[in-house]
Parts: sequence; structure tokens; C-alpha cells
Amino acid sequence: MTPSTTTSVVVVTTILLITASSARPFNKIYAFGDSYTDTGNTASGGGPNAFTYVSNLPYGTTFFHHPTNRYSDGRLVIDFVTESLSLPFLPPYRNPKADTSNGFNYAVAGSTAIPYSFFVQNNLTLDIQSQSLQTQLAWFNKNMEGQKCKNVKVTPNECKKVFDGALIWVGEIGANDYAYITGSSIQSKTIQELSIQSVNGFLEALLDKGAKYMVVEGLPPTGCLTLSMSLAPESDRDDMGCVGSLNKQSYDHNTLLQTKIRDLRQKYPETVIIYADYWNAYQSVIKKAPKLGFKELFKVCCGAIGEPYNFDVLATCGSRSSSACQNPSQYVNWDGVHLTEAMYKVVANLFLKGEFTHPPLAFVLSSVQ
Repeated sequence: MTPSTTTSVVVVTTILLITASSARPFNKIYAFGDSYTDTGNTASGGGPNAFTYVSNLPYGTTFFHHPTNRYSDGRLVIDFVTESLSLPFLPPYRNPKADTSNGFNYAVAGSTAIPYSFFVQNNLTLDIQSQSLQTQLAWFNKNMEGQKCKNVKVTPNECKKVFDGALIWVGEIGANDYAYITGSSIQSKTIQELSIQSVNGFLEALLDKGAKYMVVEGLPPTGCLTLSMSLAPESDRDDMGCVGSLNKQSYDHNTLLQTKIRDLRQKYPETVIIYADYWNAYQSVIKKAPKLGFKELFKVCCGAIGEPYNFDVLATCGSRSSSACQNPSQYVNWDGVHLTEAMYKVVANLFLKGEFTHPPLAFVLSSVQ
């Protein structure tokens, strides 16, 4: 038996042991991440530089028919996950009036994995989000204090109540860290090491509190985003037609992340930690785009009119000088950095069916339910 086979057997056995003791499906989700997961913690003017019109139309028009402070024309991956579990959409943490009985969404657009202090120390704070993964953990801890959950060793009963029937969803995080050092002397290798270290510490903090089921997304191929395509020379392209250097950067990041996840599985054998392979899921969509109804892989649906990408960083989606396409379901890219609801739906389905989750999310969901 190979090491990978042994790991798979251990993980599946763990799933069976945990689910055998609980017949309940997931009844709440705690979500973390950046703009790919943020369901409303960021309003116009408070988001990433250049993408500051999320509270304006045409954001939200496809499904909600009005802006919801989601960076898309409609639902995100996390929304499709909640729907699949017959749960309501997760309320943003910053909405004090929301019903939080089914969980919270702590994700913030523009968030970094590395603490904000690192960017302050390196004079990289111009127009970047001050919230980080550590901010989100602090918010989560504040909520846990209200339920008297400190950690699984000190307050086991209280923490058990918090995490019984709970799914932790850690959306992709770290892409902003790389983006914020553009033009600086800081090396991407430094960002890789620090961001992975930060994510690993964050996951351990949740596991120490008693988290039992956790999904951790890797980075998407960031070289396929319109902003990246518009800035990189055409000589820097891979077999997907995207910016090769950035896609390799994301791929290498994910490789290290998966190593850390394997280590955590060994350290916390009673938990189920699922890796959601955003990079390869995205690549699979690119390869069979026509069959999925996508006609535009790199042009944005919402932005400035003009070749080759309908994108201008000075006229981004929601601004007065921008316009939106009539058929967003045929586009992968929504505004240059974020994706359309149609793309998020396909990616979510690939995760939910288990094709790009390890171990398969579909098996875990069916076992719990």
C-alpha cells in the first residue's frame, strides 16, 4: 500500500467514524476568505483598490436583482454550497441584525492571509484592505466567547455545541497578498512562505477550538483573470492561454498548502479536512468551456468597452463609465478579478460532486446527511 493510499484510507475511516456518531446534516456554516467568499462585509469604497463600486448596479443583477455587496452578478461558490445543504445564505458578520442561527460569513473582500502589519512595515498600505485572516479569526473568537467556547480542552462541552453540525468553509485566501507586492522589492517566495504559514496557523486555531469538518480552497489560476491578462506581456502565456508565470505561482502555492493540510490531518486525526482544488477545477472549465456555455474566457462582462478585454482599471464595473453585457452566463470573468455567477456555479458543482475535492466532498455530505 502506497503512502497516498494509506492517507486516503485513514481519511475515509475518520469520516465514517465521525458520521456514524451523528445522524445530523450540517446545519450551520462558518465561512472565511476574501472577495470570492464575501457575501456582504464590504461595501462600495471599502473594497480593494479600483474595485470600489460593489454596492452599485449591475452587481447582483442576475439572481438578487440588486446589489448585495457580493463581487459578482449573482451568487458565489459559498451560496451554492449553502443551497445544496438547504440552508439560507450566510449573513455577513458586519450585519448586526442578521439571523445567525445557521452560521456566519467572516470573509472580507481584499483580505490577506498575511497580517496587515507586514504590509505596513514594508510601506505597502496604499489603498489596500486592512482586514486579514487574523481579523476574521478575531471576529470568530468574539462570537465564540459569547457561547463560552475557548478551546476543546478547556471548554469541551461548550465548543462541542458550537461545532456540532458545523461546516467550516475557508475560501481561497492569499491571492491579494501576491497582488499587493506588485512593483515592490519583496519576492513572491516570501509571500508564499508567510501566507501559507498564516493559513496553517489559522486552520490550527479552528481545529484547536474543536472544528470537525473543514473545507479549504486553494488559489484559482490567477493568471487567467482579466486584470492579469491586461498587465502581462503576451509572451507570458501558458497552454490555457493565461499568464503562465502567475498560474505557476498559484500552483506552487497550492502545492505547499496541500502539504500543510496533509500534516494537519496527521496531527488532528479525528477531523475531516477537505482540500478544494480551485486551480484544476478552473482549468477543467477552460478546457471544455463551449460545452458549458462559456463563449468569453477572458473578456469581462462588466467594465469598459474596448478590445481586447473590455477592461480598463480606471473604468471598472459599477462606475459611471462602465457598462455590462446582456449575457453574463456566457462569460467566465465578471469584472476583471471576480467571476460571474455562471462560473461560480460550475466551480461549486465540481466541488460538491467531489471531482476536485480531496477527499470527495460529495461522499462527506452524503455520509453526514
